[in-house]
Amino acid sequence: MLVETITNDIKQSMRDRDEAKTTTLRGLMTAVQYEVLNKGQKKDEASDEDVVTVVSREIKKRKEAIELYQKGERQELADKEKAEIDILSLYLPQQLSEDELRKIVDQVVAETGASSIQDMGTVMKAVMERVKGQADGSMVSNLVRAKLS
Repeated sequence: MLVETITNDIKQSMRDRDEAKTTTLRGLMTAVQYEVLNKGQKKDEASDEDVVTVVSREIKKRKEAIELYQKGERQELADKEKAEIDILSLYLPQQLSEDELRKIVDQVVAETGASSIQDMGTVMKAVMERVKGQADGSMVSNLVRAKLS
């Protein structure tokens, strides 16, 4: 399970005295435990799906922070966030390429019979269920928008 992998990686990063990795992974574990507790489960009942959801959310937060830091001309903080994204990305499943994603979008559009931008919500929901954790929502959104317009 991913939780065990992350726990072992925390221990190893502590042995290696890698503060950045240790801090990032501890924050990730805290977020995972918070997510599981909000679902009404016990702390040690986190599934891989829960972990992937939390990792995706944490990466999204860091991408938003990078944009803000760059606007505020705080490059050193933006670099720190990028390093954390690199660490967190190790716990996501293999990401789909743009071509693979485009094929899935085409299939879903054909299956749902979507023809206009008004059907975007339906298509997005179906695509995101299929690619859960394997694609960035903004990339999916751009491909769906391009296909429907």
